[in-house]
Amino acid sequence: MGAALVFDEAQLMSEHPYARPLEAVGHRLHGGFDAAGAYQSPRTLGRWPAVRGWQQALAARGWPLIDASGALLTMGNYPSFEQQRLLLQWGCGQTLWNSLTVTGVVEARGRILATIPVPNFQAIIEEDLSQTTVGHLGKGLFRAHGFDEGGVPESGIGGHDTMWFAVRDMLFGRDAWPMPEVPPSLARPAGDRLLPMIDAPYEQIIVMMMNVLMIEIRAEAFFSFCTRVMRDPACFADRRDTAEQAAVMVERIREDEQIHVAYLQSAISELRSFTFKTNDGRRIPGERLLDPLWQGFVRWHSVDTVKHSRGQARAAIEATLRAMPQGEAKLQAFLALETPSV
Repeated sequence: MGAALVFDEAQLMSEHPYARPLEAVGHRLHGGFDAAGAYQSPRTLGRWPAVRGWQQALAARGWPLIDASGALLTMGNYPSFEQQRLLLQWGCGQTLWNSLTVTGVVEARGRILATIPVPNFQAIIEEDLSQTTVGHLGKGLFRAHGFDEGGVPESGIGGHDTMWFAVRDMLFGRDAWPMPEVPPSLARPAGDRLLPMIDAPYEQIIVMMMNVLMIEIRAEAFFSFCTRVMRDPACFADRRDTAEQAAVMVERIREDEQIHVAYLQSAISELRSFTFKTNDGRRIPGERLLDPLWQGFVRWHSVDTVKHSRGQARAAIEATLRAMPQGEAKLQAFLALETPSV
């Protein structure tokens, strides 16, 4: 590791020396265990020291990290924990099965990060980027993130996509219900140019990072929801050991995702601290350029899209319950547990 906070791709992609690999439901998965049996996330031997160093350097310059915590979210999971527990007690596991399936499919799409070309931000940033997160996005950070999400298929090693499918299959089985409709994207839809004062390739990377960071923050809430459901004695009462194994797998995904939140939070925070050179020759402080954009992404991911998906989920659950014996009574019991939305 370089004390100057400059790293090459081999360092940022480096793995811990695993004593044994991670395997589940017949799948070879990324990461592994040390000699003491503790789980080690993939490709973090060099990434974590690098990201921590860049964050410390940013703080030394007097700049804070942007908030990337669950405090940005104003609405909880739907159905709520209490509602999901009730559904499982009635034998209605499809909502959770669908969520786990969709999550696995979306994670598989994340592998595209491993192939995204990164423009030279130094061309539009006044400050030196050689010792920053932004300066290393194309030097292993995006590639490692993509492999974490979608695995390395040519090596037979699965990533988070396979891990989520393993969780689903532990709890319900692979083909318990028909394949659900998967949203084309969880990102905020593209529209007019958001940063027309810089060239489009730079805007696209900034927008992508903001979208992905908010998706990761939303995922953290889903991790908490899943482990709480899986560990509740009233849920999966006939297969408690299997449910605990599934919860442990979710915790491993959760541990893996922490580095994603950290480097994206670091990169966006750094960009706020830099001076942008615009196409018409002006110099604009990054915070002035990016803060309104970030606030818009927070709003869309924490409120707008949640309200839409909540409505779709509620309609599907209502139809399922009404079709069951004593369906109307079940529906009213389910609705009595509704949590308010904003």
